[in-house]
Amino acid sequence: MPRLYQSSPRATFTVLAAAAAAFSLMQSLVTPVLPTIQQDLHTSTGTVTWVLTAWLLAASVATPLVGRIADMIGKDRALLVALAAIAVGCLIAAIAPNIGTLIVARVLQGLGGAVFPVSFGIIRDEFPPQRVTSAVGVMAAVIATGSGLGIVLAGPIVGALNWRWLFWIPMAVVTVVGVLAWRLVPASPVRTPGRVNWLAAVLLSGWLVALLLPLSKATAWGWTSGRTLGLLTAALVLFVGWLVAELRSTNPLIDMRMMRLPAVWTTNLGAMLFGAAMFGIFAFLPQLMQVPKASGYGFGATVTGAGLLMLPMLVTMAVFGSLSGPLTRWLPSKSQLVVGAVLAALSCFSLALAHSDKAAVAVAAGVFGIGLGLIYSSMISLIVQSVPMHQTGVASGMNTNVRTIGASLGTALVSSVLTSHPGVRGLPAESGFTESFLILGGIAVAAVAVAFLVPTAKRTVDPAPKVLAELTPVEV
Repeated sequence: MPRLYQSSPRATFTVLAAAAAAFSLMQSLVTPVLPTIQQDLHTSTGTVTWVLTAWLLAASVATPLVGRIADMIGKDRALLVALAAIAVGCLIAAIAPNIGTLIVARVLQGLGGAVFPVSFGIIRDEFPPQRVTSAVGVMAAVIATGSGLGIVLAGPIVGALNWRWLFWIPMAVVTVVGVLAWRLVPASPVRTPGRVNWLAAVLLSGWLVALLLPLSKATAWGWTSGRTLGLLTAALVLFVGWLVAELRSTNPLIDMRMMRLPAVWTTNLGAMLFGAAMFGIFAFLPQLMQVPKASGYGFGATVTGAGLLMLPMLVTMAVFGSLSGPLTRWLPSKSQLVVGAVLAALSCFSLALAHSDKAAVAVAAGVFGIGLGLIYSSMISLIVQSVPMHQTGVASGMNTNVRTIGASLGTALVSSVLTSHPGVRGLPAESGFTESFLILGGIAVAAVAVAFLVPTAKRTVDPAPKVLAELTPVEV
């Protein structure tokens, strides 16, 4: 079947939104069922957390890497490769006989993180310049909503079937989206010859693994053990090497020159902190709700019950994410970022100090959702207002990638804290959750401080109109 290259921008955007939604669902779909997977595959709390961490790690590396490859082979083809990686990863996960195979499958799914930068790049190529900003904003709202929706959908799916259907169903959906993408997404009008900076990719993945592994295993190894200190030292060396490689490269994986823009580096630093707090809540609040009542602090909720308690977060996130744009008439994007970060911090502290009542947890989750909605949309708005129009896709993809890196760090950190507070019957002690939420609150407070540093900037105007062939390629 030939591709329908004459498809409208609306049809193209619908397919891209479906692809982004499918991938963002994979961010949170498994988080409520980590305890179930842990029991079914006979593994530990620290190890099962890598079902999420491995996905985030792979997405952190794949997002800029495949984004660069997309410039060379065509963004439409790169989109198909990313969707294929998700589908194959879902297939392997659905039949995984052990935790090791499941983690490998999640790495494959994480390679689909390229859906985000590729989609931003296709929007930049196919949409009129005056519509790019609004389209990117809507895409950000889709990603945010999909990230929360997975937590709610997981319960009914597992209740009616089992946790393996959390991969069978997405595999089917992604396959359909892939066929639609092949038929409807136009071929890239511009392909940029060049080389992939494989050294930067290796160094990026190297320092992330060297950092995340000791963070998640330090409790078992010991914080002063040779393995822990050695890997942390290696992470620092590899990080410095990665920065040097990126700055010296003519084909950087992540454009450090753009990162030096005040509005970009401050917003991205805030995104990293926010990503850590957000995924800490996404991953471990459902686990707290499912701890048996016999522990003295848990609710004993089912996966479905945990999802329902998280529903206020999803609703408020969707509502305030949609209202963020109109609210800029009275509340600028920077102010929204500050308010959102403050609400996130208050929610984390509330969960730390008052998590014995379902209503209190639901209210805290709802307030956190308000913060999520405002932060997601305002970050994208601040980025696109601070870079030239033709760099919107680059900058938006970079912001998403930095947030993913923060999410992987936050998940590993909280996992380490929980495993360092063992309770009865292999469950974490209540003090582990309390300390974790306090740490996440502290991270959110740091995000508030960074939000105040974000300059109020208007979009940089290109000095002259640029034809497609002159546009800077998407690099992340």
